[in-house]
Amino acid sequence: MTTLSVLDLAFVAEGSTPADALHASLDAARHAERLGYRRFWVAEHHNMVGVASAATSVVVGYLAGGTERIRVGAGGIMLPNHSPLQVAEQFGTLESLYPGRIDLGLGRAPGTDQTTARAMRRDLVAAAERFPEDVVELRGLFEAARTDQAIRAVPGAGLHVPLWMLGSSLFGAQLAARLGLPYAFASHFAPAALDQALAVYRERFVPSTQLASPYAVPCINVIVAETDEEARQLHTTLQQMFVGMIRGRRGLMPPPIDDIETFWSPMEKRQVSAMLSCAFVGSPGTVRRALEAFVARTGADELMVGTPVFDLAARLRSMEWLAEIGPTLGVARANAADCA
Repeated sequence: MTTLSVLDLAFVAEGSTPADALHASLDAARHAERLGYRRFWVAEHHNMVGVASAATSVVVGYLAGGTERIRVGAGGIMLPNHSPLQVAEQFGTLESLYPGRIDLGLGRAPGTDQTTARAMRRDLVAAAERFPEDVVELRGLFEAARTDQAIRAVPGAGLHVPLWMLGSSLFGAQLAARLGLPYAFASHFAPAALDQALAVYRERFVPSTQLASPYAVPCINVIVAETDEEARQLHTTLQQMFVGMIRGRRGLMPPPIDDIETFWSPMEKRQVSAMLSCAFVGSPGTVRRALEAFVARTGADELMVGTPVFDLAARLRSMEWLAEIGPTLGVARANAADCA
């Protein structure tokens, strides 16, 4: 069975504020909980006016405090930006406050540009090289403390917060397999290596105390509306944002437009279409057929779904339609066995 979960980037829409975006994220998390989604993740990005989740652990606490059952976590924390001890203390605190509901996904990228990375006072080249060792150190900080252990995470030690490996290349797949961690692939914006990465992960997986067998989660974008035409129009918001990335003009989340063909050039269309090849957009029937084929192709254990829609009401309705589609895909509700 394939479980449905939510990836939320806390997009700041034009005409709104970061506070509005965070409140909308809580609305979406509560909606996801009512609909039976398994988890709700937010991601670490810095110096982006259109993303409000930079203080990721704080946002996770806000969302967990405003919900009751759904797992809440980071998808992810960009570990090169932090020391393992700091992350263990933050997520140990969250696990202490919301026991059995916290996930910690880890990424190797900085989640920002190099200028901003320098402003964060981190040697990101060295930190990225240390990433595998830092993941092992972080995992150790969540294990029961030894009597002779000089450095402990308080809270954190003995809480066994489940770790996830995030990635968009073979590096993350190989590391997740070697450490026996669940693996989430960023096919919502970098799908090129998806199939190869999942194959490598499954072939090389070594069981761990956290996970006995591979657990693979593609991240995808899904927009469901009453008609294909309406869904495609809603999707122009994300397409405009990706064009903005290509043009070096990241900004606020724009409203949808009627004709995307007049907005992008043929080259930009090709680039964006490749980056968004794992976006499933259309009516319930159209999306159901596309997701059936995707799940059959990838063997996904879980789908981590982004719904980048400008209007909150339309976003929540898309989540409802997807939840209704789920049972026809053999998708499990949130009482499915946890992978952690």
